[in-house]
Amino acid sequence: MFITFEGIEGSGKSTQLRRLAARISDAVVTKEPGGTPLADRIRAILLDSSSHLDPVAELFLFAASRRQHVVEIIRPALKRGAAVLCDRFTDSTLAYQGFGRLIDLDKLRALNAWATESLTPDLTLLFDLPEEVGLSRARSRNAEAVHDEGRFEAEELRFHRRVREGYLALAVSEPARFAVINAEGDVDEVYARVEAELVRRKPEVLR
Repeated sequence: MFITFEGIEGSGKSTQLRRLAARISDAVVTKEPGGTPLADRIRAILLDSSSHLDPVAELFLFAASRRQHVVEIIRPALKRGAAVLCDRFTDSTLAYQGFGRLIDLDKLRALNAWATESLTPDLTLLFDLPEEVGLSRARSRNAEAVHDEGRFEAEELRFHRRVREGYLALAVSEPARFAVINAEGDVDEVYARVEAELVRRKPEVLR
């Protein structure tokens, strides 16, 4: 079972991933960008606010990180029957580089398919809340972080609005795969919504 967690900055998806992982004994918990030593080095470049990347260079770095991640971590785990919980995957590229950076979506889909050999999640949990709320949360979190990963938080509000709208458009286009989770409220309230969606869509995950 391959479950991805998506959402705008500050949506709380990483917290909910860890909460769900505690319920699943064989869960492999991973993230993008990152997940392997090489991909983590690429992550440092991509998220550092001092990095001034051309949008296409940014895209290819994400693709390189993802390829290494799929080959080293995700596919081997799925092959041995583990449940893989991944913080961001190909939908992040469509939302951020496609809707956010306005790069052609068809080109992005082709690149994603090439990098992953067309690997598609069984379920994508999309944590949704107003971009102003998420951005405020994310900036507060990054101010307290040891490592600077605030490059996307530094983008203007219009960018984050396009990303959110992009995510919601993706969810509408693939309702069988996406579950949109209201990310407003406290951690327990949001997690209850996560479990309710899993019981409805993939009850075997919680057994």
